[in-house]
Amino acid sequence: MMVKVNRVALIGTGFVGSSYAFALLNQGITEELVLIDLNEAKAEGDAMDLNHGLPFAPSRTKIFYGSYEDCSKADLVVITAGANQKPGETRLDLVEKNTKIFKGIVDQIMASGFNGIFLVATNPVDILTHAVWKFSGLPRERVIGSGTILDTARFRFLLGQYFDVDTRNVHAYIIGEHGDTELPVWSHADIAGTKVWDWMKNHEKGSQEDLDKLFINVRDAAYHIIERKGATYYGIAMGLVRLTKAILRDENSVLTVSCYLNGEYGHKDVYIGVPAIVNRNGVREVVELDLNDEEKEKFANSVNVLKKTLNPVLSKY
Repeated sequence: MMVKVNRVALIGTGFVGSSYAFALLNQGITEELVLIDLNEAKAEGDAMDLNHGLPFAPSRTKIFYGSYEDCSKADLVVITAGANQKPGETRLDLVEKNTKIFKGIVDQIMASGFNGIFLVATNPVDILTHAVWKFSGLPRERVIGSGTILDTARFRFLLGQYFDVDTRNVHAYIIGEHGDTELPVWSHADIAGTKVWDWMKNHEKGSQEDLDKLFINVRDAAYHIIERKGATYYGIAMGLVRLTKAILRDENSVLTVSCYLNGEYGHKDVYIGVPAIVNRNGVREVVELDLNDEEKEKFANSVNVLKKTLNPVLSKY
């Protein structure tokens, strides 16, 4: 009797992809991991290196390098391939280059007979997730982008650091484009169930000016890291592993992913970062937060920026 095992196919073994594979192995989340890269030697080398760590891993994982044909049996395809963001370059500057790359990747994956879930991490992630949905023909709930999961993590970390509270007890969201037009949802930010604004009053610490500066550091974090080390990869790798766990273990977890809006928040036909319930079927439902007027206006601006960038590009395909 054959036992069904989970298979994750990773497309792209650069900084983000290899960091994701390493974190995935350390958490023992999947039974099989296949590494696929245009640079076959790099993928093979990563598979060898990761396999040598198996004696220290929490559970057995079959790790091997392969081809797009191996996606046929994959439950989840994670795409981290594509051109990297260069110093001084915005995520949206990457759109033309990476959309063309993705067309070729998705066509080959679908030709294998793949019928699982796509998880996209390459930037500009909202636009490329939309492109994967269009190119694949899969239901929208089975095409997910990493969205603002990392921005939200940065937000929670900096808030925890500012108020000297464990970041895991800080609950706050960054929504919108994973990029320059993202926004903090201050109206729903809390620490242990207490609104951040009330927490400041109760503890006589902090100011809105400080919080505004804190958000700017969240928004611009990637630029600061790229200036110092050339790329960001550890944080997003951990975020992708968290999403992988939520999907493969059918957790129904609420995570800020890039998903398709079909009227939620008053917008349609756009992939953008919002809280959503994620499980084995992908996005179960979008969680609609009751935004205040300022947040609604900023979110609408984020939607418009994405649509203006997306439409000319996808019209070519």
